[in-house]
Order: sequence, then structure tokens, then C-alpha cells
Amino acid sequence: MEHFFTAHTDKLQVRNRVQVRDLPLDDNVNGWSALLPPRQAQPALRGQHTADWLVVGAGYAGLAFARRVAENRPQDHVVLIDAGTVGDNASGRNSGFAIDIPHSVGSTVAELRTADNYKRLLQSGTADLKAQVQRYHIACDWREQGKFQASVSPASSPAMEEYARALETLKVPFELLDHAALTKRLGTSYYGLGIFSPGCVLLNPAALTRGLAEHLPANVSLFERTPALGFDFGSPSEVQTPEGQIRARHVVITTNGAAAQLPGLSNQLVNLSTYASLTQPLSPEQRDRIGNPEDWGLTPVSAVSGATVRYTHDHRVLIRQQVRHAPRFHNSAADTAHQVSQHRQIFLSRFPELRDVAMAHSWSGLISFTRNGAPRWGKLAPNVYATVGCNGAGISKQTVAGSTLADLASGVDNPLIADMQALGQPNYVPPRPVLDVGVNGYLLKERWVGRHEV
Repeated sequence: MEHFFTAHTDKLQVRNRVQVRDLPLDDNVNGWSALLPPRQAQPALRGQHTADWLVVGAGYAGLAFARRVAENRPQDHVVLIDAGTVGDNASGRNSGFAIDIPHSVGSTVAELRTADNYKRLLQSGTADLKAQVQRYHIACDWREQGKFQASVSPASSPAMEEYARALETLKVPFELLDHAALTKRLGTSYYGLGIFSPGCVLLNPAALTRGLAEHLPANVSLFERTPALGFDFGSPSEVQTPEGQIRARHVVITTNGAAAQLPGLSNQLVNLSTYASLTQPLSPEQRDRIGNPEDWGLTPVSAVSGATVRYTHDHRVLIRQQVRHAPRFHNSAADTAHQVSQHRQIFLSRFPELRDVAMAHSWSGLISFTRNGAPRWGKLAPNVYATVGCNGAGISKQTVAGSTLADLASGVDNPLIADMQALGQPNYVPPRPVLDVGVNGYLLKERWVGRHEV
């Protein structure tokens, strides 16, 4: 049978069973994980299990929800499942920026109000992660180095200056840097104008997610390589996995893109693939060629056409560029291989002195967007909750989204709940193939508009 939630006024009622047809697939080695020692994944779930809370998806939101609800309800049993393995799922494949302020703000009163909400949320998420990293001594290359946002073309200068004015309004400390200042700080003369904000943290995301998973409360059971294949929402709900079944009083969806297959979440999410490459470590002599800078991270003024770049603590250069529509959440090794030559060109355009530095790892990741940038967060139905649609900046944002949702579901007062609710709900997106045409057209337009920012 087909299964779905049906809308009834402002609530959702549950009917029948839902089958999951598509599971996320990243058929390539995550470069961040490749830098770490081998890890033994937790066993897959087998047999019949019961839980007070079932959390589907062990990324930043799922880990944060499981931890917080377990602390709020120490007598409850929490089961956390992931279709893949911690550190090699989408949360472990990003560029490793724990962002403390929004990438873009706008200038209207409403946009500034939303940006202020995001600022509080992002800074809370970062502080939460810092406390755990310090408490559990998580070795994730946590570096409080701040972040550069920079433009290549003079045509982008007005947008950068508008962003600077918005940061002033938000009372965010920053530096506006010209070409000469950027060249000195970054070791590349490629950028014309930039903004440095000091609150961002740079890290290895695979190491961070591993560490968070290793230090969950005792009343949380983590099962990896355990995709949810079928949902029977009710009281209690039942979830089928390849080798078992879980019966839970509460179900929490934190899987982002794949959640688009579930009732109450369809026609709200757009799923994209992104691609990254990481060089071999620079030798001392190679570092001297570019002025031996400190480690840094830079995001582009054009999110689609521009490149995210990092010079890491272990002297590697990360390039993340190229965005592709991924409606079935699949990335093959062949898809990634097509992007490597582009990453090489971007690397050499910024560091022509380093032609003898090779790319060591290339990989892909999945990210979920909503049409208007608002997350799908909150209660979907009796005993069913979700936080999906990360819209980027996922490390800090999804951490606070998960912890505040746990407080909401547990009945614990938290002023940040109001900030999450103030972000609104996602706008409707059409079904495929109309969605495919719209997303691909949007990406083509953004690449053309930002073609000078590559």
C-alpha cells in the first residue's frame, strides 16, 4: 500500500505504512576519513528492539538530538541508527567549517531579523560542540581560526560591501580586507576583496562526528549500516531495517535529503551533490613558496560557481567546487572523477607555484536545501519529529537544531526554540521532472552569473 501523512488543519494525521525506495550512496572514499586511523563501526541492528526514542540519521542533528534527549530523559532508552557509518556519512564529508554567522544576510528588516536568529543559533551550536570537544578530548583538529569570505571579480565588490554593512548591523566583529591584505594572509594573490570574521572554527568533520558518537550517554544505543526501509507510524511506531525491527514510542527524522520520501516532508527538499579534493601535505619548501601562512578557511561570494578553499593545519589545500542535482541521493566514484580536473585547475589558479603538489583524495557529499532557506523543524505528527533541510552551514546549525528539537520533544524550556520556530517552514517544491528542470536551470543561471568567481 502507499502510505502518507494527511493534512488536517494545522496538524498531521498518520495513515498506513511508508516504504523507503532510495537510500543515500557515496561510492568514493571520504578524504577526511582517509586521514584518520581505521575505525570499527558499531554493529548493524538485528532482531526485535524496543525504544522510547528512535532517531533516524547519525549526523550532527541526530547525534545532538540523541545526546540531549538522553540527558533530559535518563530513564528512557534511545536508539540511533544510520544507513552508513559515522564519519563517512554526509556530516563527515563537508568542508569542516563550524560557522558562527550566516553566509548571507540581506538588508530588509525581516532578513536582518532572521539573520539575528541564525546568529544566536549558530553561536550556540558552536559553543555546544566546543564544550563536548573539550570535555571528551575529541581530536578533530579544532582550530578557532575564523573565516574569510572573498570575491575574485571587482563586479562582486558591491555584494561584499553590503554584507559588511549587514554584519555591522548585527554587531558582528569583522575586518574588511583589500587585495594586498588578503595576499599576505592567504599566500595567494587571487582574491580582490574579502571579509574576515573571527568566530568560525575549522576542523576535520569526520573526526568530530566520530568523537561525538563515541561519547554518547549510556542510555543511547548506536547501530550503523542500518538503513530504515519501512515506517509504520502509530502509537507505538514500527520501523523495519534489513535485519530487524524497532518499535518506538517516538520517531525522530534527521536524515536530511532522504527524508523527502517520507510523508509530511515530500515536496519540500532539494538534494544536491558537492565535490571536494584534498592535496598531499606541502613540504616545508613548498610552504615557503606561498609565504608559510597559518591555516585558514575561505568561502566564496558565489556559492554555486565559486570555490570553498582551506589551507589545513597539516598543510594541505582543500578545494570544494561544483554542485549537481542529486534527486536520488547517489554519488558514484565516476561522478567524482569528472570533477577532479576542475579542482586541479582551481587549485593552480590560486597557487601556480605549487604545480608539483598532487591531489591525494577526492570525494563527494550530499546536502539538502529548501526553496526559501527555512528548515523543516518540529513536530510532524503525534510522537513524530523532524529536523531536515540544513541549507548549508550544517555543523553548527544542525547541532543546535537537534538539541533544541530534543528540548521541544522533552518539554524542556529553551529560549532557542523560539529562534528555530521563527525561521519558518519550507516553501513547496514541485515533483519531478518539473523539479529537475527548475533546479538545473537555477544552477546554470548561477554558474553564468558567477562565472568570474571560479
